[in-house]
Amino acid sequence: MTSPLAAAKRFDSRPENGVRAPRASLFEYVRACGLASLVLGVSKDPNAKVTILLVSPANGRPTLAVKAPTTRGAECAVRAETGLLTALEKVRSERLLSTVPRVVDLVEFEGRTAVVMTALPGVPMTTAYMRPGHTARLARVAADFRAVGGWLAELQAATAGARAQLEMDAGVTAHLSERFAGERRIADDIARLRELHDRLRANVVPRTAVHGDLWMGNVLLTGRDVSGVVDWEAGASSGSPVRDLVRFAHMYALYLDRRTRPGRYVRGHAGLRAGKWGAGVEYALTGSGWFPDMFRNFLRTSLTGLGASAASWHDAALCGIAEVAALTDDPDFARRHLELFRRMSGAPRDRAAGRAAEGA
Repeated sequence: MTSPLAAAKRFDSRPENGVRAPRASLFEYVRACGLASLVLGVSKDPNAKVTILLVSPANGRPTLAVKAPTTRGAECAVRAETGLLTALEKVRSERLLSTVPRVVDLVEFEGRTAVVMTALPGVPMTTAYMRPGHTARLARVAADFRAVGGWLAELQAATAGARAQLEMDAGVTAHLSERFAGERRIADDIARLRELHDRLRANVVPRTAVHGDLWMGNVLLTGRDVSGVVDWEAGASSGSPVRDLVRFAHMYALYLDRRTRPGRYVRGHAGLRAGKWGAGVEYALTGSGWFPDMFRNFLRTSLTGLGASAASWHDAALCGIAEVAALTDDPDFARRHLELFRRMSGAPRDRAAGRAAEGA
């Protein structure tokens, strides 16, 4: 019997130097490869993508995944992801490449270009994260940070290029200025953010491949190991590796109180009371306890491994909050992150410096 990948090659339009136009529709592709289709979900952001799994009828396991855009903006994101994944195929690490989707083909979906990729094994980290008690236990949280930290170190080592100033702007200030134009306080926000960027530029780190949206939902685990990382549309083949470090830590902290009623203390975290949006991040940055210690040590250790100062962890974390405010598609999520940035970056500088000095 012809394999699904072999059958699909008759429609092969895989990009080589850039992203080419597809030569077959998604319907034709699925019919040719003989796989069953399963709509996994539709993203809720304004530039939504439909994710479709193509499943083997023989064993019921996903073989391919299709990401199909529903808007012009979503199509641009899909094409960007296609180009990045194609570039990453040149990485000389079979272990790392086994955790990254491989572009198989491009197909047409309602007049737009969709990408067909290999499906990766594993369960999203969010599955365990959202189970009652998971984030209340130091050992389980430590295993999550260790798994992602190890995978990131491997990605960064395999793709490391020339060393350069630690650059956390990459258009963030411009996007913030445009998104919140006309707001009375935005000029002050931008001024504070530029101070943070300037201090971080005192560090020199290698430029590496960047995922760009490294949160728990995009990390797949088999046991306690990272077996896949998906959704690379916000990434870059050469950028600041610190972006991924702060994004993962930030998002892990952000949802710590998700399963706790407002006003109550979060199980396992005596210093965290649910209710105020972003309370988990504030707890990680300014609180005391095993989780804030783990959050900060993750950033300190990772920064040191890149050749940066461990004392830069706080500035980097604040820049990560501002990046979400600037670049996320969801306007409400952006607004909440801007308010969180204001709240956290407005803390007395001597207190922030004292926290940073702990890791020096």
